[in-house]
Amino acid sequence: MSKKKFKTEVSQLLHLIIHSLYSHKEIFLRELVSNASDALDKLKYLTLTDDNYKKLDFNPRIDIKFEDGDKKKLIITDSGIGMNEEDLDKQLGTIARSGTKNFLSTLSGDEKKDANLIGQFGVGFYSSFMIADKVEVLTRKAGEENAFLWTSDGENAYSIKEAERDTFGTTITLHLNEEGNEYASRWSLENLIKKYSDHIAFPIFLEYEDTTWEGEGDDRKEKKEIKVEQVNAASALWKKSKSELKEEDYNEFYKTIGHDNDDPLLYLHTKAEGTLEYTTLFYIPKKAPFDMYQADYKAGVKLYVSRIFITDDEKELMPTYLRFLRGIIDSEDLPLNVSREILQQNKVLNNIKNASVKKVLSELQKLSEGNQEKYIEFIEQYNRPLKEGLYSDFTNREALLELIRFKSTEVEGWTSLGAYKERMKDDQKSIYFITGENEDTLRNSPLIEGYVKKGIEVLIMSDEIDEIVIPSIGTYKETELKSVNKSGTADDFKSDVDEETEKKVEPLIKKIKDALGDKVKDVVISKRLSDSPSCIVADENDPTVQMQQMLKSMGQDAPEATPILEVNPTHEIVEKLESVTDKDFINDVSFLLLEQAMLMEGAELKKPADFVKRLNRVLTKAL
Repeated sequence: MSKKKFKTEVSQLLHLIIHSLYSHKEIFLRELVSNASDALDKLKYLTLTDDNYKKLDFNPRIDIKFEDGDKKKLIITDSGIGMNEEDLDKQLGTIARSGTKNFLSTLSGDEKKDANLIGQFGVGFYSSFMIADKVEVLTRKAGEENAFLWTSDGENAYSIKEAERDTFGTTITLHLNEEGNEYASRWSLENLIKKYSDHIAFPIFLEYEDTTWEGEGDDRKEKKEIKVEQVNAASALWKKSKSELKEEDYNEFYKTIGHDNDDPLLYLHTKAEGTLEYTTLFYIPKKAPFDMYQADYKAGVKLYVSRIFITDDEKELMPTYLRFLRGIIDSEDLPLNVSREILQQNKVLNNIKNASVKKVLSELQKLSEGNQEKYIEFIEQYNRPLKEGLYSDFTNREALLELIRFKSTEVEGWTSLGAYKERMKDDQKSIYFITGENEDTLRNSPLIEGYVKKGIEVLIMSDEIDEIVIPSIGTYKETELKSVNKSGTADDFKSDVDEETEKKVEPLIKKIKDALGDKVKDVVISKRLSDSPSCIVADENDPTVQMQQMLKSMGQDAPEATPILEVNPTHEIVEKLESVTDKDFINDVSFLLLEQAMLMEGAELKKPADFVKRLNRVLTKAL
């Protein structure tokens, strides 16, 4: 027998599950039945496609029974694919997902909030320890001779030893604790199965002891017999017609496949007939999956062929930017033995994928028009992935442009490109936007103060991805999108600076340019500044400060592009500097004008010590 400690993440998760999910403890049965169904799905596929398994005596079913006594037990058995020692160690001893630590760090201690997060993570098997103080897993993998027994009390360790089992499959025995005793009854189990697992496509049998009375009067005798009844419908929910299903049915099915305690934000059920026959059922979770921005995110869509499970690990079933979807694709036109390589090139699946994407985007558009409050809930979670689609899905770019939302200098909350265009001034030719890392910083940027003063709306884009995606759009309904971070944007901005002022300040502009040398690409009189003395912009052909920083953070070589410094000729600092003859003082102030502008745009000063020395020299002279 080998005894091993849980990985740290498992121990943490077990502790959190037991303490944070207490009010949802009944979900343990949903999770265990779902796991059993997955095991049956996998073996069913192999018995149809793999010669090594075709001769197996496969009778797919899930059996549940309870034992009463001093120590009550709940026993769940499936005839699925089973596990060997390596599987037990890998699946029940660790959580092989790179984002586990980050996920655990996001938990707040708020029981209700954490319950939803943990549910979203997929507590699965570990939810057993909410209602049991000891769990045993007796299992034998299909096609193998050896069986194994996994045992744990859910504290910090587990053991695995060889055991005996006549058939392949898995039996989980829960030694119920005081909190779990309520589940050792026919009625509680039957109600939970119907509530959470009625749609499981395999039969679930409940074994219980039934008591009847025979005879009359003094001759009346108690008769006990063991009964086994199927307690679920055992039909694939997605294959039923919409008229047969209620919203509650859809929601409960989602909670099983999405491992979530919340109802979904939206569901879409489609049945296509004709050239292609397929059914899809997609859900959008209320909260974004915790691993949505991780490279090893878990795909949320399962592929079936004529109700036969094929895979739940294929990220190509839907485009990457819709990776938050949960659900089912069930095709009548794919071969059962379709391989992963074939899947990626299959015309049938590609057509289903394309039609499904259009359907999802169409339903989102309807939601945005019919229920703005609910749509904003969606945007708060999924705006950024949709923006990824603008860059990667040219076919659906027009639809995506209508769905994405932005913050703005003109309105509270979120706005669309369409709404911006409707608010444009009659003589305004472009849609203006500013990109950067922080919304508050952008709202206070010198780059937009002139626009705000003139009542010209600027879209605030603080998503990292905006820097890459938005410039690639080019135009929206024949209106050009222009970045105020770029020098050329000022060309269509009507300046309040008259010719006389420009001529007057030109000598100072030359002195500043000489002082800064190769630190800047150019120094120019600003048309856009109203309250600030200076700002920096990127040349039209150069990357912005934000783009350079993003490339560096991604480990890529970022071209060292020097900024253009714009100087406000009507600002008091600039006006006073015109009459200064002290060259060293002019040099110091010139650098401070550049450096403060860089700080306002979130740029990093390479030599902060020099900046401090300059600031101190100027302060000393000013005092």
